Amino acid sequence: MSLLVVDAIDVHYGDFQALYGVSVKVAAGETLAIIGANGAGKSTLMKTIAGLMTPTNGSISFEGRDVTGLPSFKRVGQGIALTPEGRRIFPSLSVEENLLVGGHTRRKGPWNLASVYEAFPLVADRRDRIGLHLSGGEQQAVAIGRALMSNPSLLLLDEVSLGLAPVVVEQIYAALPAITSAGTTVLVVEQDVNQALKVSDRVQCMLEGRTVLEGPAGSLTRDQIATAYFGI
Repeated sequence: MSLLVVDAIDVHYGDFQALYGVSVKVAAGETLAIIGANGAGKSTLMKTIAGLMTPTNGSISFEGRDVTGLPSFKRVGQGIALTPEGRRIFPSLSVEENLLVGGHTRRKGPWNLASVYEAFPLVADRRDRIGLHLSGGEQQAVAIGRALMSNPSLLLLDEVSLGLAPVVVEQIYAALPAITSAGTTVLVVEQDVNQALKVSDRVQCMLEGRTVLEGPAGSLTRDQIATAYFGI
């Protein structure tokens, strides 16, 4: 049974339609990468799954329960956690305080301060540093750690590599095996196609609010992906 089922959702910003009949299925333990250029609708999809936006048509179910109308804070309690584009950590709090904010739901699971620090040595080394004084990569690692502190069944990672140096991106993605081996399912939005193919089991490509290609990461050719990504 699929952990997450997004069934033919339409999403609007006022009169502007951002998603057109988008469907997504994610199995427990799977890593699915959503790829596409700017404006493809990737972040809108993530916000809708997280409950920050409500579809105008279609439905979303999680662990067999309809969560279409469930507000975002209740979805966190159900086991859906979002690391948003732009990180959005609390700049006046220390790294450890930011992490503790993520654990307020007190869901049971493998993630706590010790396990987050083990997965992200970069975070452990800066546990007392104020958020304002962190680099972009450090903020991204803290944001992911904060989401893990809620012990999600499904972790949503939106634009992990955006604006970061390649070496920093590699350090952050190096923690992904520890995340998935702990039983957390991952849905990641990524503009870097090479990185997406490297870390995912399946890939779904979006263009102008629609799904235009999907399949196992190892079975899609570069030509197929380029055609879907750029709409050529």
